[in-house]
Amino acid sequence: MKAIALALANVLASLWRLVPQRLRHVFLKGLFVLESRGDAKSGLARLFSIQDDLEHVVNERALAYGGGEHPKHRLMRYHDFFVDRIRDGERVLDIGCGYGAVARSIAQARPRSVVIGVDNDNGRLGQARSAKNPDNLSFVEADATRSVPPGAWDAVVLSNVLEHIADREGFLKSLIRTTQAKRFLIRVPLFERDWKLPMRREVGANYYSDPDHKIEPMLSEFQAETQAAGLAIDELITPWGEIWASLHPKNP
Repeated sequence: MKAIALALANVLASLWRLVPQRLRHVFLKGLFVLESRGDAKSGLARLFSIQDDLEHVVNERALAYGGGEHPKHRLMRYHDFFVDRIRDGERVLDIGCGYGAVARSIAQARPRSVVIGVDNDNGRLGQARSAKNPDNLSFVEADATRSVPPGAWDAVVLSNVLEHIADREGFLKSLIRTTQAKRFLIRVPLFERDWKLPMRREVGANYYSDPDHKIEPMLSEFQAETQAAGLAIDELITPWGEIWASLHPKNP
């Protein structure tokens, strides 16, 4: 069904592009203006909903442009944050590894390390396993809220994972205990990245960048939750409207 819908979209797009670009844009903007009229609060909420749909389309096109890998990986260079904080020869557990892009970068850059990616999505793990992976990288299907490959691990990577977890404090406490990791490298979206997020919340619109997110934390929330879980922050930076942090267990 999705393939049929995309094929139809391609046909209609060819016809749509027969209209001059400037006229197309004027027409679309006019529709947005009409949609926004009336009460300003509800108008803003409707516009934010349209913006969410547009972001979905932008990400779909970005994946197509990147040949199946989102260009944000190379543009943001966030893989470097993880790689630079892992020494060659360390044991690394990448939880919620998806199709393995971050784990692959770590394994390639640290050839004497053992890197295991964990995810509970069999489809994405299939993508990860079918890629050109170095010998020191493997993947395990598991729900990390219930079990992880046994430690001890030197580093645990959580790249865009915590925001999908309802009980983040309990999850982190469990990981500290079961992985025995010396270091946690965490990346999450930052709520304070744009004035439109508090505005979205104020007018009752969605303010998460993914429908599965349970939180997109303020800096103070991230600090409080990780501290309550038993982690101490060694380093924290906020590039690209995200939180990138290196932490260690306070009582190893």
